[in-house]
Amino acid sequence: MIEPPLRILILCTGNSCRSQMAEGFLRSFDNRLAVFSAGTAPAVRVHPKAVQVMQEAGIDLSKHYPKTVNSFIDQAFDYVITVCGHAQETCPVFTGQVKQRLHIGFDDPATATGTEEEILAVFRRVRDEIQDQFFHFYTNHITSKKGS
Repeated sequence: MIEPPLRILILCTGNSCRSQMAEGFLRSFDNRLAVFSAGTAPAVRVHPKAVQVMQEAGIDLSKHYPKTVNSFIDQAFDYVITVCGHAQETCPVFTGQVKQRLHIGFDDPATATGTEEEILAVFRRVRDEIQDQFFHFYTNHITSKKGS
């Protein structure tokens, strides 16, 4: 019998940077996962610098768009992961059916200030942190369960 894919929802506020990058990385690790991202107050579009730095990592977010968490509320998920970081941010709460809730926090690169290069450096740092932390999540929560 073929098992259904694991369903993972990644949440943040705007669904324009961190959750989109995390979704892109998880999909790149394993295309059998059903990965989605959403926000409580979705932005108009995915942040162009998020698209740019993910393209540098070989992942195309150009067709992605922010989605509201409400569109997923009637769906069941194996994991719901919040990625908000700073204390002034309120982590979204998902009230739908969830087997496991996790929080993996990151700074919001959309709030970076400075020169173009300084801002891009923040986006790249957060991208790399997301890649590392979500690969850690993938190896410890997903691949370790496939053999059991």
